[in-house]
Amino acid sequence: MGRFDGATVLITGAAGGLGRGAAKGFAAEGARLVLSDIDEKALADLAATLPAETAILAGNIADEKLSEDLVRLAVEKFGRLDVAINNAGIVQSFVRLPQVPSDEARRILEIDLLGVFYAMKHQIPQMERQFKATAKGGAIVNIASVAGLVGAPKLSVYAAAKHGVVGLTKSAAAEYASKGLRINAICPAHTRTAMVDSFVRASGAPEAEALAELTRGVPMKRVAEVDEITTAILFAADPTNSFMTGHALAIDGGVGAI
Repeated sequence: MGRFDGATVLITGAAGGLGRGAAKGFAAEGARLVLSDIDEKALADLAATLPAETAILAGNIADEKLSEDLVRLAVEKFGRLDVAINNAGIVQSFVRLPQVPSDEARRILEIDLLGVFYAMKHQIPQMERQFKATAKGGAIVNIASVAGLVGAPKLSVYAAAKHGVVGLTKSAAAEYASKGLRINAICPAHTRTAMVDSFVRASGAPEAEALAELTRGVPMKRVAEVDEITTAILFAADPTNSFMTGHALAIDGGVGAI
């Protein structure tokens, strides 16, 4: 019996590295999945590989209607929404603050911060209704970043958005702690995903050299693997982890220790 047998789990940004890892992890633990991503083909391809009942809906998380439609899809298809993993996001150009184009900054905030706000705005009322009706609450896990806990040179707007995600997480957790909802954030350091791959390519350096530069301030001297972040996501969502809420959990290879 899996930890999430029969639970309905919504995952945004599901076709990317962390989202794909989370989808596979929850499917292996018996969950029913509602998946979303801006890349419709990649989303459909992922769904076809998963050993789970799955509903998909492609769209841009910066459009509030997508979040509303995803909650509606979960309820229409599976009858309820138990867990939401708000993972969709993008990263900015690796430049100093004055060099960030204003339209790029706006796009980062719309996707990485407002996208999470829209998601929770529609997920929370559904979970609260379920708790009132059945005394069974829900869990929301927002994917922030270690850049949401400290400064991030050359990632200023991204860091601002992720600090905002941590603020939304803590505020909503306090508002709904007595209403059956647990709301936490996962704050990974650099993880071996397409974002890190793009940094390596853009650097023009050999991969080992580029990764060494990227992880210079990480005591473990390496990037995280997707499976390591997936483990933390499932831990935060696990219904037996019932007394943890409002927490920003750093999965950072020791960055926060120095």
